Amino acid sequence: MIVVVTGASQGIGRAIAEAFSARDAAKVALVARTRPTLNTVAEACRTRGGEPLVVPTDVTDDAAVTAMAETVRSEWGTPDVLVNNAGSFDHAPLDGLTLEGFREQIDVNLTGAFAVTQAFLPAMRRRESGHLFFMGSVASIMAHPGNAGYCAAKHGLRGLARVVREETKDEGLRVTTVLPGATDTPTWEGVDLPEDRFMAPEDVAQSVVDAYHLSDRTVLEELLLRPQDGDV
Repeated sequence: MIVVVTGASQGIGRAIAEAFSARDAAKVALVARTRPTLNTVAEACRTRGGEPLVVPTDVTDDAAVTAMAETVRSEWGTPDVLVNNAGSFDHAPLDGLTLEGFREQIDVNLTGAFAVTQAFLPAMRRRESGHLFFMGSVASIMAHPGNAGYCAAKHGLRGLARVVREETKDEGLRVTTVLPGATDTPTWEGVDLPEDRFMAPEDVAQSVVDAYHLSDRTVLEELLLRPQDGDV
């Protein structure tokens, strides 16, 4: 089983890579910008039974995305699972959000996911199997003041995933959009809230792995997860 996870160096992406390693002894391609942190995740995957492949990549760099996909295919072949998880979060009110900042949020959270999907999707379609996950957010379905760039990107990501679903559902592919609320990741570092107000990234990861393991007759199109006490 071959799994590609972008944004795999920390948080939800790391948890997903480790979860597939533990449950399926998967071959996991770890994609993010920083090699040292990916090497740490690779060791964690290895100890859980997985076979990691570290592929440092900036998903906003088209040539780097193409090279990453070629590396995965040459090493292992076409992935069974693609997790578009790479993203960034920048809080800024409208009057403080620059055009450059807005574009950066769109590039990382939305355009990068499109580029990675485009790099792997043709081979998955030819094989007529595969599961694509798009890591959205509650910001994909709600408006959050001070998050215009992030909300726009995550709303767009949900729309992209829906189109991929409609265009590939007759070809044996499955598509799931994951919509997590506040999760205990570095994004929330410095926030003065207790740990139990946040979901564990391992819970999100387990939900992703469980969605993959449904029978081929069923697809979980959207997966909405929130902290027990509600949104932060």
